[in-house]
Amino acid sequence: MPRDTVVVTGPSGCGKSTLLRCIARLTDPDSGRIIVTGKDVTDLPYLDLLDVRRRIGFVFQRSNLIQRLTALENVALPLLAANVTWDEAGEEALVALERVGLIGSVVHRRPCELSGGECQRVAIARALVPRPALMLWDEPTASLDPILVAEVLDVMESLVKTGDTAMIIVTHEMRFALRAADWLILLNQGKIAEQGIPVQVFNNPKSELGARYSRLVNL
Repeated sequence: MPRDTVVVTGPSGCGKSTLLRCIARLTDPDSGRIIVTGKDVTDLPYLDLLDVRRRIGFVFQRSNLIQRLTALENVALPLLAANVTWDEAGEEALVALERVGLIGSVVHRRPCELSGGECQRVAIARALVPRPALMLWDEPTASLDPILVAEVLDVMESLVKTGDTAMIIVTHEMRFALRAADWLILLNQGKIAEQGIPVQVFNNPKSELGARYSRLVNL
């Protein structure tokens, strides 16, 4: 289904982040085809690739916000780069910030005035503001203190429930995967070790890796 949420997990170094980077063709794959919005991104000329990338939102492990800009300005930036007027971009940015729970004076603060969780929520809003067809999430809670992880996961789960866009989420948060994912993929050394509906993968693992993750969830 076009708006499913897929969670990808596996041991460190198994290729999770590389998979996301290949989908957006930030990294060129060695072989194969990657179909995004009906187009094979591995075979697109640069200008056509840019057009596809505009329909992909990417949330990285770190927020990568521009420090001299306010939260509102950071979120509006993708629209301004697409020649949208400031009035329209600012309005859309406010809507995106509200979707991630940031309202009021906080939207006019710079990153140094925000918590780590707030910065990551600004980054999520920035990825959402162009209304992408596909959202890619590369361990968005990995750089956060444990106390802030739940804050960002709550935002992610609320966005999943809206069903506005397809999502591929790389994460080690397995309880989040059980609640939010339509499909789970376990990677091991660049290959799929298990895949399926999360509860079925964890309840009936067919690989040693799947069994290890099943024990982790049951803990």
